[in-house]
Amino acid sequence: MDIRFLGTGGRAGWPEPGCRCASCRRAAAAGPGRRPVSLLVDERLRLDPGQPVRGTAPGYHVRELPGGWDITAPDGARLLAAGAPGSVPEPDRSTKVYDLAVIDGLGDPAQLGALRHLGLAGPGTTLALLSADHRVGSEQELSRRAGLWRTVVPADGDVLSTAAAPAGPRGGQPGWRPLRTLILGGARSGKSREAELRLAAEPDVAYLAAGPWPDDAWTGADGRPDPEWAARVAAHQARRPSWWQTIEGPDVAGALRRLDGAVLVDGIGTWLAAAMDQAGFWAEGQEQARAAGRLAEQADELVTAWRETTATVVAVSDEVGSGVVPATPAGRQFRDQLGWLNQRLAAESEQALLVIAGRVLDLPT
Repeated sequence: MDIRFLGTGGRAGWPEPGCRCASCRRAAAAGPGRRPVSLLVDERLRLDPGQPVRGTAPGYHVRELPGGWDITAPDGARLLAAGAPGSVPEPDRSTKVYDLAVIDGLGDPAQLGALRHLGLAGPGTTLALLSADHRVGSEQELSRRAGLWRTVVPADGDVLSTAAAPAGPRGGQPGWRPLRTLILGGARSGKSREAELRLAAEPDVAYLAAGPWPDDAWTGADGRPDPEWAARVAAHQARRPSWWQTIEGPDVAGALRRLDGAVLVDGIGTWLAAAMDQAGFWAEGQEQARAAGRLAEQADELVTAWRETTATVVAVSDEVGSGVVPATPAGRQFRDQLGWLNQRLAAESEQALLVIAGRVLDLPT
């Protein structure tokens, strides 16, 4: 089965006519852009957004799904295609594995992970991103995401065949991926969203919620429930795909030793705050010195587990070196401890990133 991409952009293409957003202006300056999405299957069947499949093709089995199309060629090759930009095709879970899936990954990247989780996309499946438009900042960012998600990004006029995997500069299936990635950033920088984005296409993800725990930690300084903090946690939970496993608790080191697959740790700062409490770090005199020793042991255990893990791990931590000096001794001690721990984890990471205002910077070694 051959898929010819007559257009690979959103409903109005990319750049969108008349749009003055930064993404469309970058796309206009970069080159010819992308025409509105349209596919041609084996030069026989045409798929356009919101329209029935057009053309005649004896021997092809065409089935409409919620959000898309399931097409089987006479030779048995199978295609899953989104019906329109923003649509998420919903195949039957008993369906056989697809040879090619062409979907809108910008609208919902977790659908990539869902297909892999359900066994509908396997090692031999080519996953292609369609409907590129100003929902992403640039072609470079689109290619970056394709690499993270192990997908390809066809251009207008390209042909994908089920007979061979695509190759060349538009291929998004890198041969090397980091085992450990540390993502740093300030408050509301977008660091957690970047971590979730990086693992959205993975079939099995364990989310290590490093705090707070247990339920009685959901209280403010006055001992009463803290609805604002609960709302923050609920927002994080709502963003996670339903098949992700959530593990709450302080034993991040144990989880890193035990788990394989993909692991997201969010975050190192909340883990450290709990570890300092557990160690009795806020005591005075000789007791504080002993507490510092206990905290150092916990930090060593975490770094060792991070170094020895066999999982693909993405961890989120706060970058504490850019703000004002904390006004309290406790704040300064926490800042120092987290800064040192960030340095140690970064040294043991194949990749370290800094997120500022939603922009991602790769930190060189």
